[in-house]
Amino acid sequence: MEILKRLAGDEFAPETTYLNTSSTGLLPRRAVEAITRLAGQNAAGTRLGAGGFEQPNAARASFARLTGVGVDRVALGSSVTVHVALIAHSLPAGAEVLAPEGEFASVVQPFAVRGDLKMRYVPLESLAEAVRPGTALVAFSSVQSSDGRIADLAAVREAAAAHGARTLLDASQSAGWLPLDAGAYDYTVTAGFKFLTCPRGISFLTVTEEAQEHLAPLHSGWFAAEDLSDNYGPVRELAASARRYDEPGSFLSSYGAEQSLALLEEVGIDAVHAHNRALADRLRAGLADLGHRSVADDSAVVAVPGLGGVQPELLRAGVYSSARGGNLRLAVHLYNSSADVDRALDVLSAM
Repeated sequence: MEILKRLAGDEFAPETTYLNTSSTGLLPRRAVEAITRLAGQNAAGTRLGAGGFEQPNAARASFARLTGVGVDRVALGSSVTVHVALIAHSLPAGAEVLAPEGEFASVVQPFAVRGDLKMRYVPLESLAEAVRPGTALVAFSSVQSSDGRIADLAAVREAAAAHGARTLLDASQSAGWLPLDAGAYDYTVTAGFKFLTCPRGISFLTVTEEAQEHLAPLHSGWFAAEDLSDNYGPVRELAASARRYDEPGSFLSSYGAEQSLALLEEVGIDAVHAHNRALADRLRAGLADLGHRSVADDSAVVAVPGLGGVQPELLRAGVYSSARGGNLRLAVHLYNSSADVDRALDVLSAM
């Protein structure tokens, strides 16, 4: 844990009690410097083009290593919604999509807006048993945005495999602190700007080799070409890898992401997981002493029902959190310490 403490101290300098990573993660110093350097070059006209491909490809490779897949299975984009829309378009009319009740809108809206798919919603706890013959896709988050509940990932995968359903996992609230085997799902989508501590404007899609056969690269441009010098007219050959699903991305975001993900690799997801769980357990215990019970007991996202209304008062005291679905939501990450947790508890106890 010493490397985590050292790097967190060197790389992050929050001026508040920041417990709001479920909304937006803090940028490490090295990411800010990379973005600033590129922005300065673009302003001064001291480079050819707005950025290079080395940095986004390094971010792609880091994400692949962090999530246990080959780099050829990772596509870069700008948002989870765009990735999900690509998958939604691949389904035939009448296909059944199964999702948890209260799932985050980005995971379900691209399916719902089509109007010709069968949407079925069940409680998260019943998701695995609700998979049935005819279910085409199970779309769900590993960690629920509103309350931090962790899905029974193994049970859902097993049920989907038994009924021939594909799986789409949104890892936006878990990647960066909860170990992830992205290759165990047909598709994963992940926003970079939360626990991955990347700038907003970069996201990650993983596609298994088999699932790639059923996914059309609808928004492919020259970024998706096998040969990146193939700039004019229809692309002669799309990339054989999942890079065919790349969106033309933000160089500023990807330059920052390269640095953020490298930092997470240096620390290690297992170390971050242990750190976050210890802090979250301390927070849950303190909340229990104050008479408040959190929804999940095993998550880095700690949500307390009925306390969402105190979020503005916490903010005035310099404690950053969020209110979601009536819950007060606090999320700990690698840049937090026990002092942050105790400060939040002190403010809550005085209310």
